[in-house]
Amino acid sequence: MQKKILLFAFTLMAGSYQLTKAQDITQDSTYKKWFIGSTLLLLGNCVPDDPNPPKFIQVNVGYRITPKDVVSFEFKKSIYAWPLGIPWGPSFDAPGLNYPGHVRILAPTLAYQRYWWKGVYTAVHALNAFEKYMDESNKKIGNGYTLYLTFRLGYHLKFFKNRIFFEPSVGLTYWPVRTNVPESFKAVENKWPNYFPFEPGLHFGYKF
Repeated sequence: MQKKILLFAFTLMAGSYQLTKAQDITQDSTYKKWFIGSTLLLLGNCVPDDPNPPKFIQVNVGYRITPKDVVSFEFKKSIYAWPLGIPWGPSFDAPGLNYPGHVRILAPTLAYQRYWWKGVYTAVHALNAFEKYMDESNKKIGNGYTLYLTFRLGYHLKFFKNRIFFEPSVGLTYWPVRTNVPESFKAVENKWPNYFPFEPGLHFGYKF
């Protein structure tokens, strides 16, 4: 399931290049300060007959401090059943490499975004994942915490008089803090690194 979603994400990011040609690239001196949004990765919830549905929720609220500086708060909720360090390739979401159960997370996130040239931006996201570990019988076996830091490079596309935006991006996620992982989960996870490169981002939103 995750593979299908992320392949879709990369396809959409590549196609967005054509949209930039039609975008108005002039600076808007009356930029909107507040925005709300989410991510197109929510479409992963619609995959039919998925044995491991992500039950993914994301809501973003942001404030543009200056024309080039943005801060935002994101709230995420999801479920995952494979170590997040498995890289792209034949091992990604492969049978037999999953956890002996799954992890449920609630994740408040703080982000800072900096615009450099036209719509090009970089961003850093600090995701605080409060995790509940469930075994194969759907019984809780522990609680944990992980700090995920994601560094992104992306492009801001605007539509409808700068009200609607779409931000395709690619990121590197690294988790320097990870606590209270059950031993059965740790045995699977220790085979993989504590980072994931080339993570697609597909944020969208409405400015007001």
